Amino acid sequence: MDKEKQEIFEGKTFEDILQDIYNNSKRKETQIQILITELKPMIKNIGDAVIIVPLIKDYMEIAVKNDEALIKMAAIVERAQQRSGTSDINSLMLTDVEKEQLMAQVVKVGE
Repeated sequence: MDKEKQEIFEGKTFEDILQDIYNNSKRKETQIQILITELKPMIKNIGDAVIIVPLIKDYMEIAVKNDEALIKMAAIVERAQQRSGTSDINSLMLTDVEKEQLMAQVVKVGE
């Protein structure tokens, strides 16, 4: 079986995770553009900008952190697949550190 098509989580393959990373990135790019377009008319002076720009910054940082978590999770799975030389996900031997990293990323993505 192709490694990218092997189920990693219930209903999620490595290929699905990569697709989610891409889709999330594109969707967030569109959302940020819409948000900026909607907020731009509200900025009439420097005081308005001081209030509104940090909101946009916070939204962008959250989006980046979510994408980073998915990318790290995908990298861990990919390393494990390469090391094992097999497409059988059950035969992957993750180190305790990798297991902890993977679980930490799953928790972050779920937040």
